[in-house]
Amino acid sequence: MGSVTTLAVAWSVAPVEPVRGEVLVVDVPLSFWGGVDPATGRVIDRHHPLHGASLAGRVLVMPSGRGSCSASGVLLESICLGTGPAAILTLRPDPILVLGAVLAEELHGLTMPVGTLDPSVDIRGLSGRAIMLTFSGAMAGAAVAFILPGDTSVSPAPTRDQ
Repeated sequence: MGSVTTLAVAWSVAPVEPVRGEVLVVDVPLSFWGGVDPATGRVIDRHHPLHGASLAGRVLVMPSGRGSCSASGVLLESICLGTGPAAILTLRPDPILVLGAVLAEELHGLTMPVGTLDPSVDIRGLSGRAIMLTFSGAMAGAAVAFILPGDTSVSPAPTRDQ
């Protein structure tokens, strides 16, 4: 078993409890409007590298979202249907993705975290890895992402003393 890697995350929508899932990385932006089927959670943009992949329950990591403000409505719908990602991490803040997540939280009580990683993080090696996202609460927006070793089975969240 390897070691746990930690990454700092600045949350726009913070996790209420630890979020665990498999990381799905793409190095180009994705538009939810016309790019994702909210009924299935699958990428339907035929020109996107993730075409056919399911976002459901996975932690989507990408440079940013792309496109229309309508993308927030598609993200909201997928969150409400349970077909959306478990969380989205970007390298640049993305207000359109944040809006969809905020609306899900405010209108439906459903939290799907959206956060920003340091742009110097090499996201390519994260795909397929297990991740656990937490909110430290130490300061506004502070959080930690634990990249877990081995397969996608996820262990319990470490306590503050660990």
